[in-house]
Amino acid sequence: MHPADEVRQAITRRCFLSQATGWAALATLLGQKQPAAAGLPGLPHHRPRARRMIYLFQSGAPSQLDLFDFKPRLASLRGQELPDSVRGGQRLTGMTATQESFPLAPSIFRFRRYGQCGAWVSELLPHTAQVVDHLCFIKSMHTEAINHDPAITFFQTGAQLAGRPSIGAWLAYGLGSENEDLPAFVVLISQGSGNQADQPLYDRLWGSGFLPSKYQGVKFRSQGDPVLYLSNPPGIDAATRRRFLDDLAELNRLKWAETGDPEISTRIAQYELAFRMQVSVPELTDLSTEPESVFKLYGPDARRPGSYAANCLLARRLVERGVRFVQLFHRGWDQHTNLPKQIAGQCRDVDQASAALVLDLKQRGLLDDTLVVWGGEFGRTVYCQGKLTADDYGRDHHPRCFTVWLAGGGIRPGFTYGETDDFSYNIVQDRVHVHDLHATLLYCLGIDHTRLTYKFQGRYYRLTDVHGNIVQPLLA
Repeated sequence: MHPADEVRQAITRRCFLSQATGWAALATLLGQKQPAAAGLPGLPHHRPRARRMIYLFQSGAPSQLDLFDFKPRLASLRGQELPDSVRGGQRLTGMTATQESFPLAPSIFRFRRYGQCGAWVSELLPHTAQVVDHLCFIKSMHTEAINHDPAITFFQTGAQLAGRPSIGAWLAYGLGSENEDLPAFVVLISQGSGNQADQPLYDRLWGSGFLPSKYQGVKFRSQGDPVLYLSNPPGIDAATRRRFLDDLAELNRLKWAETGDPEISTRIAQYELAFRMQVSVPELTDLSTEPESVFKLYGPDARRPGSYAANCLLARRLVERGVRFVQLFHRGWDQHTNLPKQIAGQCRDVDQASAALVLDLKQRGLLDDTLVVWGGEFGRTVYCQGKLTADDYGRDHHPRCFTVWLAGGGIRPGFTYGETDDFSYNIVQDRVHVHDLHATLLYCLGIDHTRLTYKFQGRYYRLTDVHGNIVQPLLA
């Protein structure tokens, strides 16, 4: 049998459905107007509370002890050894495993209760403190990974090993896009003023894994073209570009007919999306059209391209235009030493803009159906890494307990869930695993996490693997 015939014979139903995208793209080439890309048949599984999601990922792991998890008893225990009964034989990273002493390091920052809900917030986050009645704090998050790369990969893909689809790719695959002129999944990255040598971020964190590549995140840049090669090369005008794409699509269609490879139809669709983005993206990323009141809300950094504040403002503009999932990564939270100075700068980066995003969405009527998530990959230890002094300390990685907050999109506002012990070292009430968080987020978006699956190498995979429970008390 001819190899091409063998390939055609081996095409599965899933490949056939994937190829339908290619025909839709070709229809667009022929001038037939197509709606925004639909998701899977039968989705959403139930009435969604959220239509879209913004994930403010704080890469490097913020210290819950210095931001949200107030432990007043620690003040009288400063410098004392972490009790063995609290540590409970927990594994340590190579950075503190050889320490002979594990002195307790209470936060040097003041805490107060805010809002009608009475949430505890550090003085480092004065703007976040003003919106606590819109937020839901989970103080009992825990994870399995103890080092950055597997921990970040776990939060983004539901697995510590690379190769699985990211959460944004799952949503694009399941729910589709609401705007044919923009990607369903956009990624924005900013560098914080905390640890300048923080862990690197890899493109696979917003990749599509074994899903078709059209579902991977599109990273927007802060300099030059927002997306690589968005502008036409010198000497090529829009009409020439259109003719070039028409001819290229015809060649790809012939190749698709020969092999049936679904990635060819993906390529056709992505070329078409890129052509439409030449008009939609410059308008989207031109923040000069925003009124002065908006820049005042987000802070002066919002005028600086690539800053966290500018990315938060851009995230609002993206979801306004129907982008399904916006992923922000803000680096700089990995504070093993010199934490008080570094975390103060890092909080100045994110505090006003994070609170502004919640308020901006609320004022525009978007918060009710936009889910916002803020948090890192794990927490930090109560004991000091390195030398403890009167005004300086560091903290190592701590996967046993940490805090994230949620807002909007079906989440219960002004609520705190979970509790840790007096050392913020172990969870004593209402544990929430990463898989549980993912299951809950998907539920808010109308998805049963056990039913959004994809068959790969003989097995059906899902974001939550074989785990995960919806945390019902978090729901509005």
